[in-house]
Amino acid sequence: MNKNVNKLLEQVTACFQERLISAEINRVGELTLELVPERLVEVMTELRDLPDFQFDQLIDVAGIDYSEFGIESEDIDPDDEVRPAQLAAVYHLLSTTHNRRIRLRVAAPEQLPLLESIVDIWPAASWFEREAFDLFGIIFNGHPDLRRILTDYGFIGHPFRKDFPLVGHVEMFYDEEQKRVVYRPVDMQNRITVPKVVRDDHRYESAGD
Repeated sequence: MNKNVNKLLEQVTACFQERLISAEINRVGELTLELVPERLVEVMTELRDLPDFQFDQLIDVAGIDYSEFGIESEDIDPDDEVRPAQLAAVYHLLSTTHNRRIRLRVAAPEQLPLLESIVDIWPAASWFEREAFDLFGIIFNGHPDLRRILTDYGFIGHPFRKDFPLVGHVEMFYDEEQKRVVYRPVDMQNRITVPKVVRDDHRYESAGD
């Protein structure tokens, strides 16, 4: 295991203590912290400013929907009775001074997926947070201009959430009479994504049948 990552793990564990839910290094040597949501801003500020960390660059902010567990992930224990909240934001930071990277995950509350914005810490977070809001519906409190960035303003719902229908809720088209683009409820049927049952095939019969 990389000594640099191990040292960073010791430093963040000692510094943040009760503000951490978990801290672990995965099999490829990446350090992931799970933060108490209410302490997000202060932890991020310290990661940027404290001499031991100096994470001066925000690389990415991404939303994640944990409502289903159909994919393998070492961050999720299939035998664990305590599941993560449905939505979470994941932050990737880089320290150019110490040549270190770190990943942080913060779960959004179930009823209202609200997290504090970190735009005042890293201005680059502005578009990343807008993307997570647009695609997953995570609300970033304190963001100066939280509006859709990839879908259009008449779009309904958040398309990267796993409960979002494949055909969407509305469709837009150009109305010749009104001479403008208008929206209407989608009239397409949801596609069935369950594979067809494999039919009987003599190639798969055993020699003794």
